[in-house]
Amino acid sequence: MSNIVGIDLGTTMSAIAVLNSVGKPEIIPNKDGDRITPSVIFFESDEKILVGEEAKNTAATDSNSVAKEFKREMHNEDYRFKVNHNSYTASELSSFILKKLVQDASLQVGNIKDVVISVPAYFKEGQRNATMQAGELAGLNVISIINEPTAAALYYASTVDINGKGLVYDLGGGTFDVTVTQADGKDIQIIASEGDHHLGGVDFDIAMLELMEDKYSKETGGKLYSDENDKQEFLLLAEDLKKSLSTRTSVKQKLSGEDGKITVEISQTEFEEKISTYISRTELLVEQVLDEADCEPEDIDYILLVGGSSRIPAIQKSIKRLMGKEPIIAVNVDEAVALGAAIKAGLVMVKNNPASVSSTIAKEMNTLNVGDVANHSYGTISMSYDENLQKHISKNSIIIKKNTPLPAKVVDTFYTVSDGQSIVDISITQGEGTDPDFVDIIHEEDMELPENRPKGQPIEFTYIYDDNGMMNCVFKDVNSGISKEVSVHLGISSAKKNAIDAFLVN
Repeated sequence: MSNIVGIDLGTTMSAIAVLNSVGKPEIIPNKDGDRITPSVIFFESDEKILVGEEAKNTAATDSNSVAKEFKREMHNEDYRFKVNHNSYTASELSSFILKKLVQDASLQVGNIKDVVISVPAYFKEGQRNATMQAGELAGLNVISIINEPTAAALYYASTVDINGKGLVYDLGGGTFDVTVTQADGKDIQIIASEGDHHLGGVDFDIAMLELMEDKYSKETGGKLYSDENDKQEFLLLAEDLKKSLSTRTSVKQKLSGEDGKITVEISQTEFEEKISTYISRTELLVEQVLDEADCEPEDIDYILLVGGSSRIPAIQKSIKRLMGKEPIIAVNVDEAVALGAAIKAGLVMVKNNPASVSSTIAKEMNTLNVGDVANHSYGTISMSYDENLQKHISKNSIIIKKNTPLPAKVVDTFYTVSDGQSIVDISITQGEGTDPDFVDIIHEEDMELPENRPKGQPIEFTYIYDDNGMMNCVFKDVNSGISKEVSVHLGISSAKKNAIDAFLVN
């Protein structure tokens, strides 16, 4: 039987979990015995890199050779981390994290090939594809991806008794997701999700560093640091102080800057005021997802916390103030996503390859069920006649609406707009609203049609969104039978994969 594995590929920390012999998920510690691994890479040379805690600690000595927080750049075509005459995309960097997790885990559980990787619920199609690319580059078979709050809800449901309508509040190192769910024991259905790709613990660390700088400058008149290496060292300290204020009302810290050493005191209240703007952003997203789910705070029966930053007292106060009830903290918030991803891997394996799963695991998986939704709308660019302007204008026509339960299959018909039209633009859009300027075009190409036909020929658009959160589309000219199938999955070059495989990960 093959190992059934889930991976939480996080902005600042990552984790890997496996289903044990009785179908329960377990975290696999790395070779240093740590249950979570920093998502940090140090390029020691052209042939060797370090990943994890050692790489994180090196950031203060050689910041130019350390890559971190690149999850925020997933599918940013302009992003490149340049080091030692090489450059890497966010997918390529993420593949090193995956290789580290899998290599260490393999020492304990044996060969790992098939995995489920988690992504933020509000990741767009390109970011999901980029995550799958990272898995492929790491030599893995990504059998599915799962939204992080969905994974956490799945793990909670397998661990504690939750029923009714719930709110999953997932605040990690670099991203924030909030999801409304409906639970009936171990049956979890996602209703709606919202999120922010650039909101999380990293921002709180920077806020703490700014507090430290302000206090140092006020007392000495000088700067706390002047170069990037020193800044990285103080950011590590800022992270430690932030964590301390999760359990203490104030902390004292010696600071050694350019104008000597001083001792400063930072209170929990000062820190909360500093991050109040970020907290307001989370509250707006909570209100937005409640509106999308057509419910009020009093309709929510339980609140599940996920992600290390959800430990911050100001966050928990915000949730209680907004929702009128205390959140549930029944599991390790740093591990819930990886554990839920492992359960998802079990569900996928039972469905797609039951012969590879033991009867004991299959029995456990058959007690669980999870249903997700489309976190964005999908459509196409079409032409519409504007009576006011007296002309045709382009618009975004939504085919699959946001929050449609998955898997989904929707068929819509469009018509050629001119006599003799021999080409139709088959674009796939992602986003809300009708204005083409405010949506993403995730695929676009021309499909040739027969010539010399009158306008009004029907073109059938079939959009299929599977329960792995991936899109496939079929475009068919009804009268001629001409069709084109489009998959928006991205590929990678074998040359680049071979180059990445050549690196040694410690």
